[in-house]
Amino acid sequence: MNAPLSRRDFVKNSALAAAAALPLAQALVGSRAAAAQPAAPSTEPLLDGPGAPLRWLEGTPPTEPLGVTWGVPWKRGEHARGTAFELRDENGASVPVQSWPLAYWPDGSLKWTGHSAVLGKDAGRAFRVAAGSAAVAGAVKCQESPEEIVVDTGALVCRIPRRGSILVKSLVRDGREVARDGRLIGQRKEQAEPDATATVVQRGFGGVTESAVVEQSGPLRAVVKIDGRHREEDGRSWLPFSVRLYFHLGMEGVRMMHTFIFDGDEQKDFISGLGVRFTVPMRDSFQDRHVRFVGEGHGLWAEAVKPLTGLRRDSGKEARAAQIAGTPTPPENALPPAVSSRLQWIPTWGDFSLSQLSADGFRIQKRTKAGHGWIAAGAGRRAGGLGYVGGVSGGLVFAQRDFWQRHPTQLDIRGAATDAAEATVWLWSPEAAPMDLRFYHDGLGEDTYAKQTAAMDITYEDYEPGFGTPVGIARTNELMFWAVPATPSRERLVELADLVRVPPQLMARPEHILGAGVLGGFWKLPDPAFTEIEKRNDFFLSYYESQREQHRWYGFWDYGDIRHTYDADRHVWRYDIGGFAWDNSELSPDLWLWLTFLRTGRADVFRFAEAMTRHTGEVDVYHLGRFKGLGSRHNVQHWGCSAKQVRVSNAGYRRHYYFLTADERVGDLLQELAESHRAYLTLLPTRKVPGPKVNPPGPEGKSVYVSVGTDYGAIAAAWLAAWERTGDAKYRDRLAASMKGIGTLPKGFFSGGGVMDIETGAISAGPAQPDRDVLGVSHLNSVFGLVEICAELIPLVDAPEFDRAWLEYCELYSAPKEEQVKRLGKPLGGNGLTQAHSRLTAYAAFRKRDAALARRAWHEFTTNRGELSPAAPLTLAHFEGPDVLAPIDEAAWISTNSTAQWGLAAIEVVSWAGDLAKP
Repeated sequence: MNAPLSRRDFVKNSALAAAAALPLAQALVGSRAAAAQPAAPSTEPLLDGPGAPLRWLEGTPPTEPLGVTWGVPWKRGEHARGTAFELRDENGASVPVQSWPLAYWPDGSLKWTGHSAVLGKDAGRAFRVAAGSAAVAGAVKCQESPEEIVVDTGALVCRIPRRGSILVKSLVRDGREVARDGRLIGQRKEQAEPDATATVVQRGFGGVTESAVVEQSGPLRAVVKIDGRHREEDGRSWLPFSVRLYFHLGMEGVRMMHTFIFDGDEQKDFISGLGVRFTVPMRDSFQDRHVRFVGEGHGLWAEAVKPLTGLRRDSGKEARAAQIAGTPTPPENALPPAVSSRLQWIPTWGDFSLSQLSADGFRIQKRTKAGHGWIAAGAGRRAGGLGYVGGVSGGLVFAQRDFWQRHPTQLDIRGAATDAAEATVWLWSPEAAPMDLRFYHDGLGEDTYAKQTAAMDITYEDYEPGFGTPVGIARTNELMFWAVPATPSRERLVELADLVRVPPQLMARPEHILGAGVLGGFWKLPDPAFTEIEKRNDFFLSYYESQREQHRWYGFWDYGDIRHTYDADRHVWRYDIGGFAWDNSELSPDLWLWLTFLRTGRADVFRFAEAMTRHTGEVDVYHLGRFKGLGSRHNVQHWGCSAKQVRVSNAGYRRHYYFLTADERVGDLLQELAESHRAYLTLLPTRKVPGPKVNPPGPEGKSVYVSVGTDYGAIAAAWLAAWERTGDAKYRDRLAASMKGIGTLPKGFFSGGGVMDIETGAISAGPAQPDRDVLGVSHLNSVFGLVEICAELIPLVDAPEFDRAWLEYCELYSAPKEEQVKRLGKPLGGNGLTQAHSRLTAYAAFRKRDAALARRAWHEFTTNRGELSPAAPLTLAHFEGPDVLAPIDEAAWISTNSTAQWGLAAIEVVSWAGDLAKP
């Protein structure tokens, strides 16, 4: 047996171990993704020199100049706080870049930095960020007054009021106002279903800004954050919102991140429309005014307000071609007299609408004006979510990302035949049924804990009256607006739609991320020695991608989540069965996806994980109200389960996306969670569990009971994120105190839980451990990110008691019973999920440099004990009608719990035990 690694050696050698894995960078063997991805690391230019090499996630630069933002990790001590950075392209030319810190190492050196640049199709395919002086190319200007913020990119001037009902006062291009009075709008009904015996009341509301601040100001990027609430005509104020506007030097576009939180009464507040609206001045002649909608792929619906094509009398080739192209038509007196003398008889079309009410269909309608009938104008399957209204002298392009995936959505244009049109992006289409967030059943008579426990035994649903509430859930949507000087060409419009669908993203290479030692360092790049494991992981990833499409895991509140368990009899995922329906991060599929991306750089995995992060961090978590900071366990509805837990709101599932993209909204989510443990003051997580209750609910409490597994892992992840992002010693001290406390509990991690001081984080034994010999072990303790967060914390915080306790837990959890008795006095019970916990044994092997433990880890991983067997054939069954509604491919033996944990175990066992023993 090799000499064990002390914590000191572990910290010292972590970077060396990461560096040793770098030669495996080219080994995407056996991977479906290796062929599918357009820019695998092995085929891209790799720049020599110091710093961090970057690549385009999808392999190609944007088709036109665009603001791009990304994050880069650095080794501990590599760059001091305040270091300036430069960006160079593949030819060595300096590219203007803006940089800022995202996170710090304990010694104060930079751990992650954020960067932004304006890059276009000539930017090249590879870049390198390194310490140095950034090139200068001008600056975005932000002028602030008590009344407004004015942002000038050089191509666009945007005026943003600090208060009031107008979100954006104006967008001005070349001295001409292109759009004005940007505002948030909505409407609600007081009942969800039509009722012939009652009048359905519908009320409108609009956003009211309460504060607007400049979060970041130039030189290349400016960010303005606007907070407020929606207000109805009677003065009712509700639906808090947070909007960020992003500007880049020389750009005519504005990116908007729109977040709202539901705080209404789900029994009578049925949102029937929610959107963003701009007024667009219309100055051109009717025949030179244009409307555009992007359909599926590069399909484009393009028409004029007054058409000159298809008439009984020919308007002439030049006029027809110009109108189709969106360029100026000949003057009216230059048109054939048979046309010019009859222009008044050609209808002007003022109103246009594209509605996407499902993932499988959109329709386009138009009418001349209000009070007259709509006519069908086109239809298709999945619209691109981009529209345009304006004329040859300019107009507004507007778009929503994930348009069809987040149905029901809609793009509206009204009044295009007047002096001022209105362009609306509906995040929830007014043509759809109202948003119904009510709990899905009446309680089924479950009025006692005993009945609720019995019911859980049949549907796996944890129900408690009043807990399945949507009050506090949120949703964030991404929109784009371009103020253009003329009607864009057809080619440019579909290219803009592509930029919205899949925003170009620069990304640090997997080799660099691994070498920096961030995000745990418990993963390696794909290794040819483990080809079969790689193939199996690829199979599972591909399967979930196909299941999302085949079973239509789409919709406003649903997109991004996956299902929990399959029903092989009905050939559907158990969408309607209690705790088997939506997954809500159960057993860490988020981590599986992110670790897979870190080690492979696969674009499809990143996009899948991105959508999941946007969903699980917003919809599955409460952002205000009695459950603020907690998430909801898996259920038929994302907010339905009465188990409200930090294991679901887990900051450990969000950090990857934040650091890789520098996304401010996810930064908000991380900061929210820094105090999530306080929620347990008024909500006892063990209230339904037999045994002594540690902290009776009440606001006067000073401490809360937490498990040292699922609770502590999530709380520690939140504190780590807050510490590394802010450098605030309060969070470091909480981590140190809690780690020391766990290490000194009577049985360490085998104690089950302890009492945590909410201010200091100190953990001590409490009434839950009246018997010092009691062993508290659950198969769930380690499967919600505890393994991964402990691997990060131990090198960062000097807590030898914690280190010893964790190493002991890892070594003994799946150890032979006789060894457990020898070390703990009795054998463990409740220690299931052996395959998932093989990574704990692998960690112990790595730390102790013990080949025998490594062999045991591989045995635990490869032995089928009810989980996925690595030797099982990768088979799919195909079904078509009438057995199923639509053709599907089925692997009934797959469950999300087992798949996510298999994936994490595969990644970590290979990393920790792969060089000590082989399967």
